[in-house]
Amino acid sequence: METYKNCQSCGMPMKRDPQKGGTNSDGTKNLMFCSYCYSNGAFFQPDMTMDEMKTLVKEKLKEMGFPGIIAGWFTKGIPKLKRWKK
Repeated sequence: METYKNCQSCGMPMKRDPQKGGTNSDGTKNLMFCSYCYSNGAFFQPDMTMDEMKTLVKEKLKEMGFPGIIAGWFTKGIPKLKRWKK
């Protein structure tokens, strides 16, 4: 499996993930999605839309102290991530 620098669902740097990636259904490490988005071979919020993810990420970044404009800038790349590409 290819290793990704950022989660391909939320965009979080994989090095920031305490688990260093989610898990597949067979228990192996998933290096495409972080442990906050993906576990046991499934997304925690499978029905989440891309816009909902952008809002969630923006709010989490603001909680971490990022100014709103910077938090919004970080969400601009979410549509290009593998989970959301059509």
